[in-house]
Amino acid sequence: MKINDGIIKHYLKNVFFINGTAYAGKSTMAALLASKHNMILCGENYHTKTTSILAYPEQYPNLCYFHTMKDWQEFVNRTPEEYSAWIEGTTNELVEFEIAELIHISKDRKVIVDTNIPIEILKRIADHHQVAILLSPQSMSVDRFFDRKDPDKQFLLSQIQKAENPEKTMENFRKCIAKINSKENYDMFLNSGFFTIIR
Repeated sequence: MKINDGIIKHYLKNVFFINGTAYAGKSTMAALLASKHNMILCGENYHTKTTSILAYPEQYPNLCYFHTMKDWQEFVNRTPEEYSAWIEGTTNELVEFEIAELIHISKDRKVIVDTNIPIEILKRIADHHQVAILLSPQSMSVDRFFDRKDPDKQFLLSQIQKAENPEKTMENFRKCIAKINSKENYDMFLNSGFFTIIR
């Protein structure tokens, strides 16, 4: 089944999207706007309750990677190319879950979402005023990735420290972060035509 983009756009008229690069303030901005304007906040990973029930490895291998990987050492020691492909694959597999969830919750109230929905899709399902892009320098996303105290990042740091060669694993993981926050991706966001704030 394929749903016309115009229909999806109609049902997402109450949804506002924030996208962009890592460490640009997307989560913070979404939370502030939600509080100020009494909007429903969909932060990072807001869709996991649904995907944990409906996503299965045969159709959603990237979303199910955490259930199929050998261990966390496999995760932190992937090549930058493998890591980037996984991020892109996960983003693409999440689109239908995100859209369905946003339609479901936005009927009677405005919603703001910290999202990774690809730019080319946002252009088809949202008006210009519904999307903001936040950008930060690649160096900030790489050098300060583990500065945040959130449990997920601190858990990854602990796994890197448990590696056979922690220094080599850390160097490799930083290359993974740099790969997904490349100049190419930065320029893609910068030239998207959407309202953009550079940190």
